[in-house]
This record gives sequence, structure tokens and C-alpha cells, in this order.
Amino acid sequence: MSWYTEYKRSLKMTEIEEFFDLFFYRPLAFILVKIIYPTNIAPNHLTVTAIIIGLASGCVYAIGLPNSCIYGALLFMLYNIIDCSDGQLARLKKNGTHAGRIIDGIADYISTAAVFIGLGIGYPNHTYSHSFWWLLLVIAALSNIIQSALVDYYRNRFLDYVLQRKSTFEEDMDSFREEYNKIKDQKNMWFDKWIIRSYFRYSAFQEKLTSKKKGEKLFKATPEEYYKKNKLIAKFWVNIGPTAQITAIMICSALNRFDIYFWLIIGVFNTIAIINWLVQRNIDKTFKPIKKNESSDISSRNLLPAKTLNR
Repeated sequence: MSWYTEYKRSLKMTEIEEFFDLFFYRPLAFILVKIIYPTNIAPNHLTVTAIIIGLASGCVYAIGLPNSCIYGALLFMLYNIIDCSDGQLARLKKNGTHAGRIIDGIADYISTAAVFIGLGIGYPNHTYSHSFWWLLLVIAALSNIIQSALVDYYRNRFLDYVLQRKSTFEEDMDSFREEYNKIKDQKNMWFDKWIIRSYFRYSAFQEKLTSKKKGEKLFKATPEEYYKKNKLIAKFWVNIGPTAQITAIMICSALNRFDIYFWLIIGVFNTIAIINWLVQRNIDKTFKPIKKNESSDISSRNLLPAKTLNR
């Protein structure tokens, strides 16, 4: 089997892959996967390594020296490459775990938070007011979270309909609740408990953000029909995803122009997200909803972070 064929197998669907992932980060990640494939290195090892590098990136930004932002950006790039590789390794080896899925799903938030904090500590002199700098960082961070949650939701929903996946949300929630009940009284399992609780909070937040309730009506749509109507908007969604945000930080770090980054995330990306959401609502209205007493194998209820699909 050629490397190109294996690389394609390591992807989800090109329609919902981010541009920078597809043509830069994932090819480099795949080379890493091919190197470590014969070893005993597991996807979880890569995920933890990625988080450590992401935290290191934040620490380098916090130093605040003239070249710190460049080195911080390089570490952030390395973080994203390794973060892509864990899912590719899991798909090729078929050895992903539920815990790994959750950790992988929140890795972006941990590492990006570290970078934002590092920027807040190391580069407040870019403005006349330190408080204004921190205000911009907080607004950018909130924008980052909301944009990522929306992208995650609509990307997963696209996969649910097009691939005719049964809803894995409730099944996963039940298994996570069962696991949590088993370990909640064990003092040495604090990290696992924190991870599962974080997953519960994320899912609840994403559910509120997208106005999806437990009794929501699903669409009557064939995979072909849903794909045809949503393939373009899916591309617009994923191209304001986490990788685009990470790349924006890297480029603006290289230019030492964080004002451009704030303009992109707070202004441009938020505007695109609002337009996407309005367009998506109009597309959704073209589908006939399924009544409560009807059933369907196709669900739009998979609210797992998109990166958990890597596992």
C-alpha cells in the first residue's frame, strides 16, 4: 500500500478537513506516524506530548523577549503537528480509547489557553494599557471557544448525516456516566474524574450554544441530499476552526503584530461565524423535520468535540 493511500485512510473526510490541516499539518503528522508506527508508542502518548509542548509554547511566550514570540510560534506549530498525529495513529492502528478521545478533544483548549496566558504575561506593552491588552485577550479567547464549538458541532453533524452514523452521543454519555460512577469514590482517580466532568460541561455548553435540546426534531434527509446542500457551508465552517486560529497566532507572532491577530479573530472570524450560522439555519429549514413519534438512524446529536473523531 502506498503512503498516499495510507495517508488518505488516516483522514476523516476531506470535505470537513481544515485547509491548513489537509495540506500542511496532517502530511507532516503522517510522516511522524510512519516513523513511530513500528514502536509501542500509543495515541495517548502523543496526545500528552502535544499538551506538554503546547504548555511549553505558552511559557516561551510569557518570557516576552523580542524573539520569544517566534520560538513560541514554532513550538505551537509542533504542538499542532503532534496533536494531528495521535488521531492518525489511532485510526491506522485501531487502538484509540474513550479517555484518549476526551483528552484529545480538550488538548486545543489547554494549549491555546496556555498561549493566551503567555501572551498576556509577556506582551502587554503592545498597548498603552495593560488592562486593555488583557481585555482583548479575553475577548479573543471567548471568540476562539465559541467558534471552535460551532465548528465542532456542525462538522460532526455533517458526518452523522453523510455517513449515516447512528447517534453516538447518548451511548457515549451513558458509558462515561457509568465509568464516572465507578471511579468517583476512588481518591487516586482524580485526573480521570476531572477529564470526564470537563467532557460533561463541554457537551452541555455546546448543546446550549447550538440551541439543541434532548427533544429536538431531526431532519428527513438522504446522505446525498444532505451532502449536496451542506458541502459548501461545511467548508466555510471548518476553515475558521482551531487550526486556522492556531495558524493565525503563528503568522502574527512571526510578524510581531498581535493587533492583526485580534482583528482577525474578534472581527473577521466572528463575522464569518455569524454569517455561517445564518446560512446554516436557512439550509436547515429546507429539510423536513422528523416528528417526535418517528425514528431515524440518522442523528444530529453527536456533540463530541470534533477532534474526538480522531479516536
